[in-house]
Amino acid sequence: MSLVENLEKLSNACGVAGREAEVRNFMINLLKPYVDEISVDRMENVIAIKKGKKAAPKVMFAAHMDEVGFLVKRISKEGFLKFTKMGGIDDRILLGSKVKVITEKGSLPGVIGSKPPHIQKEEERRKIVTYDDMFIDIGAQKMDVTKEMGVRVGDPVAFDVQFTKIGGDAVLGKAFDNRAGCAFMVEALRQLNETDCTVYAVGTIQEEVGLRGAATATYGVDPDVGIALDVTVAGDTPGIREFDTSVKMGKGPVLTVSDSGLIAHPKVLRWLIDTATQNGIEYQLETGPLGSTDAARMALTRGGVPSGAISAPARYIHSPAGVISLKDLENCAKLAVAAVHTIQDRF
Repeated sequence: MSLVENLEKLSNACGVAGREAEVRNFMINLLKPYVDEISVDRMENVIAIKKGKKAAPKVMFAAHMDEVGFLVKRISKEGFLKFTKMGGIDDRILLGSKVKVITEKGSLPGVIGSKPPHIQKEEERRKIVTYDDMFIDIGAQKMDVTKEMGVRVGDPVAFDVQFTKIGGDAVLGKAFDNRAGCAFMVEALRQLNETDCTVYAVGTIQEEVGLRGAATATYGVDPDVGIALDVTVAGDTPGIREFDTSVKMGKGPVLTVSDSGLIAHPKVLRWLIDTATQNGIEYQLETGPLGSTDAARMALTRGGVPSGAISAPARYIHSPAGVISLKDLENCAKLAVAAVHTIQDRF
């Protein structure tokens, strides 16, 4: 399948942090034709291996499979669901969002609600409604009905947004952080022919709650170089200052110089910059955003792994729906492939 077809399939799948099974199954099937070995470790990271002629160096690509979302925390006597957040989500974007509750019996549609502003007191209307004052309505009238529908405490809840193409080469969908990285990792493996080095393409779990899967996967792989494949905030929408970020959608892959968890290894950063330049791939540099990627955890595993990140600019990450450029994803994959072919000269 094409890059956009894979992205659509992955975006529409549900994989809240810690409950990535649906995405993991897609990743296994998508990667299998392009690798020599594929397995799932005890933490349930997907580890796909494409063997090189010389085995070393070993390069690990890490694209996290999880998305921000929620878990059911409590069922009220009236049948509404109280929830807790999994990952960083701004409370201000939650009200009215369509969601899916993933139960053992299947998924249930719902909507996030709260006390209506029409009957709030004036001081209440001046405050931001926080998530602990919200609930999920699945149409049940009492607790017993909700339980009969299959809902249990701990069930994951994901935003309910379907992938769609919009203007130009842009697409809109759920969980581009980080199904976009998963999709261009698959595309890179598809394009990658014979290599000297061995490539580990890893779909990691629980990135949104502390980069957890990357820690165990990196320990097991023990790579010589680590590259996170992810997304980053596009700064080309109203209200964002150039000082905050100069990253723009449609202007190519973003290479991390530093973020709140990683200072990119200088040899890795130079390798990626030189590779982009030599292959005519437009790129962007990013310094200082809040948040981090799996590269931060890879860098600190075992005795340390020289690490960096290739990211696609994305609008509205950690919200119900994001927007991303297919051209950027294609160039992220192209850069990852070109980097593999030049790694012998660098490490």
